[in-house]
This record gives sequence, C-alpha cells and structure tokens, in this order.
Amino acid sequence: MTARKPLKFTALDGFFAFDERATRPKPADASAMPQLTTLPGLGLIDQPYPTDSDFDPEGKKQPWERFTHYLHHLNETEKGKAWHKLIYVTRHGQGYHNAKESAVGTAEWESKWVHLNGDDKTTWFDSNLTPLGRSQALSLQEFWQTNSSTLKLPLPQKVYSSPLTRCLETTQLSCSFLFPPKEQDTPPAPSPIVKELLRERLHRHTCDRRRPRSYISDSFPLFKLEEGFTEEDELWKPEGRETLEEHTERVKTVLNQVFAANGDEEEIISFTAHYGTIEALIAATGHRWFWVSPANVVPFLIKAEEV
Repeated sequence: MTARKPLKFTALDGFFAFDERATRPKPADASAMPQLTTLPGLGLIDQPYPTDSDFDPEGKKQPWERFTHYLHHLNETEKGKAWHKLIYVTRHGQGYHNAKESAVGTAEWESKWVHLNGDDKTTWFDSNLTPLGRSQALSLQEFWQTNSSTLKLPLPQKVYSSPLTRCLETTQLSCSFLFPPKEQDTPPAPSPIVKELLRERLHRHTCDRRRPRSYISDSFPLFKLEEGFTEEDELWKPEGRETLEEHTERVKTVLNQVFAANGDEEEIISFTAHYGTIEALIAATGHRWFWVSPANVVPFLIKAEEV
C-alpha cells in the first residue's frame, strides 16, 4: 500500500485482557493510571472468531493461531479500504536516568538533574541500560521464545526501534534470536530498523538527546538506519518541552510511514520505544490509558483508514 492520504488510526478493543485494565478518560494524575506488565500470551482473550468454522472446524488450534488467521482475514476482506496491524509495543528496560529519578524523586529530577549529562557516578545523556535493564531485556527474549513455542504467539515480521541507546540495547538483547548470523544458503533476516520519530518526548532532558548516526552504525551494526537519518541530532533542544499533542502528531507520522512502507506484507510488527512515546501512541489511536512498566510489552491492534 502506498498511502496517498493521511490515515486515521483506531485501536480496536476486545481482543486483549489488558484493554479492560486500562482506563478512559485519562486520569489527571498519571500515577493513577493502571500500571501494566507483560501478560502470559500477551493477554490474548480466548474467544471465537467468525473464521473459526473454516480454519478450525475441529476446535484444536490455539487462540493465537485463530487470532492470526482472523487478522489476515480482516486484511483480505477490507483490502483497499482499511488495513490492520498488530503492533507489539515494548518499553525499554531500566536506564540510568530511570535509576537516578527513582533515587532523587521526580520533583528534584525535573528541577535539576534532567539538565545534566550525569553525576559523579553515572552518565544518563542518551542513557544506556543499567545492569537491571539488561537483565530485563534478556528476560523478554525468554518470553518471546517460550510463548512462540508453546502458545504459537507469532513473532514480529519487522522490528522498529527508537534511536536512543536504551531502546537499541533493549531490542538487541530481547530480539537477537530473530536475527541469526547470515548463513550462505539462508535468506538474510530483515534487519531491525531505527526510526528517528519513535524517540521519547523531545527537548530539555539530556537523556533524550541522541548520539550521532556514526555512533549508532558502529555500535549497533545489526540495525538498519532509515533513509534520511542525520549524523547529528537535529530535533532535540536544551530548552522547552514537546507537548503531548505535538508528540502525538509525530507518532501519527510514524504510523503513516510504517503502514505505507509495509502495506499488506507485514501484519505483525514491533516498536521498541519509551513511556512518552507509548502515551502518544495511545492518544493517536484512541486506546484506553495505562502506564507500562520498563521492559514490558503490550499489544495494539490498530486499524488504519484513509481520511
């Protein structure tokens, strides 16, 4: 699909248990939002689908097999009118900036430390994962391998990541098994793609300023940088703060690009991103509001229609 017009995006409810745990409207206090973690099988609800009678007449297939078949059916029957994608959205593991905020409290973090690159012990400019964060990311790899084997949970057909180091590290540690070393007789697996606009809320926080393109290429050779990715960070500014509304428009641009690039080929993809980016994705798709803990995955079934 080549999207000639902007798309309208809608998160579809009723497929995952975490949908019902989230809330609508958004609470005034973000800390009052439900805090969600990765559910077994990503919380897919075991329910019948209109396609079961043909696909699973004997009732022997697993819920994820039947859901995946139904997703493909939606795209086939609404071809040219609407497009559906299941997006696994992963929040990166704990970074040094997260650890510092936890240690000093949010008020002091926002008033002082966000402007600095680090303290006398750690650096959080474009923060790396802490040892805990790395352990969390490795646990996600175990989750994917176990659930894909036992529950037939489909693995992402394409992986996208924010260019910030903590997301690249999370993707590399959690999804490395998706990108095995190239064998001479084996078609190469598609590289994970670095998308500039998937990054965290912009400005002021040094942890959200990215490193140069050359650093990313040298440090993460497994990844493919999207076309037009600049050497230096041309988006981040030391003052001000991107609003939720501005961030939401940025995420809509990401969705338009991804739906246009993938067309009907990849129905299941993944994003590795940030809390603020997930919040903007919620706003962009009309999903219920929630708070996702570091190194956890939530599934979004998103329908796109031309405006």
